[in-house]
Amino acid sequence: MSRVGKKITIMPSGVTASFVDNVLSIKGPKGELTRSFPKVVSFVIEGNEIKALVKDENDISLFAIWGTVASHASNMVEGVSKGFVKKLEVQGVGFRAEMAGKDLKLALGFSHPVVVSIPANLKVSVEKNMITIEGYDKELVGQFAAKIAALKKPEPYKGKGIRYEGQVVPLKQGKKAVT
Repeated sequence: MSRVGKKITIMPSGVTASFVDNVLSIKGPKGELTRSFPKVVSFVIEGNEIKALVKDENDISLFAIWGTVASHASNMVEGVSKGFVKKLEVQGVGFRAEMAGKDLKLALGFSHPVVVSIPANLKVSVEKNMITIEGYDKELVGQFAAKIAALKKPEPYKGKGIRYEGQVVPLKQGKKAVT
């Protein structure tokens, strides 16, 4: 039995769910998420509880997918009720981030500014050197944050670049002058 798959997801008030034709739809105050799942998986929705089931609970090959789909359902419920937030820090002399309409404009030491379009379901805000990404789809929030962070990874000598809030970048020692 999958320990994660056996967990029951509790839906807060204001969140509704339905499972029809292998598609789980969850609607809440922040928005609506739908996701299709393999045929070996089903969901039982009773009151405010969602439980993931597989065709054969004793089939070892289904344990991984069972836990994964249960986590997806839990993340969907959390997203439409609370939402998800990722914060990125822009560090370095001359490195800046600013909003340009519906785009994020970044000055990262290249000869040109980097302009990234923001997906429709995300809310992005910039304050000084902090980029805040908010949304109700955990996967989309994480992918967009990773896309921004990959534009300029922190370099190992001065730490200049884009990093997640709280991320520790180990710095290398530079060349030593011979005396």
